[in-house]
Amino acid sequence: MGTFALGDALVGALAHVKIAKSSQHKARSGAPHPTGAPVLRDSVEAGTFEHVFFVAPAKGETDRLLRAARRILDAGRQLRSEARCDGRVLTPAERLLTTLTAASVRVFEEILTLARLNRGRVFPSYDYLAEATSLGRATIARALRILEGIGFLVRQRRFKRVEGDGPGPRYAQTSNVYRTFLPRIVRDHLPRWMRPAPLPDDQLQREADRIEEIDQMLTRLTLREQVDATMTGPLAKVLARLGAAIESQERESQNHLQPLPKSSIKEKNGVGQNGQPAKALWK
Repeated sequence: MGTFALGDALVGALAHVKIAKSSQHKARSGAPHPTGAPVLRDSVEAGTFEHVFFVAPAKGETDRLLRAARRILDAGRQLRSEARCDGRVLTPAERLLTTLTAASVRVFEEILTLARLNRGRVFPSYDYLAEATSLGRATIARALRILEGIGFLVRQRRFKRVEGDGPGPRYAQTSNVYRTFLPRIVRDHLPRWMRPAPLPDDQLQREADRIEEIDQMLTRLTLREQVDATMTGPLAKVLARLGAAIESQERESQNHLQPLPKSSIKEKNGVGQNGQPAKALWK
């Protein structure tokens, strides 16, 4: 479904909230957290990024991804057999492919079904996946780790705000969001007829020209304009304020120009450095 740049890593770092595992546990400072609800590391607030995360799959794309996963499952079994019987030393990429299991492919199939039916908006809970696949929660968790490790999935944790008494915001973990891919290490082990067709040279050149034009345009923008054009979320606001402060300081420095050296002042008044009349440099 295309390449995802989970937009900015620092946005997630600013957005996530670390909370103790239970109300009996204490935060690092020693004080109990106001909610006691667990929010996992690198979680991003729900509703702030999904519009750039989710992408509707192209026609037939989910079927191609499922066929590729099933093909890699067979290839992984063959690689394990060669390593066990023939003593073949597997490459790191091949060892990674051998971790794919039938349960992982079944979970991947359910996620692809949701992506096809919901135009790429995939955020099932573990309980939903367990019920839909007839697998246990521990098996679901392991399958998702395998799919994410190979590159079939990108998973983003989320938290949400909840209402509660007392001061301060309260948060709780909510379902993860998922996006599917066909990773390069998988493409390299697929037969030629299953690999995506290469892009034409003219299209690659147009894309390279577009990226170069964007880079040139960004170099002509101020820091604040660059932030507005390339970033969103809490980090963009922080950088926008920082850029405005830097630009304001630069404008103030322009009001106190460096004075001219005495030699230039004398020449302007018609006297050279040796007391002789200066040449007609000033009119």
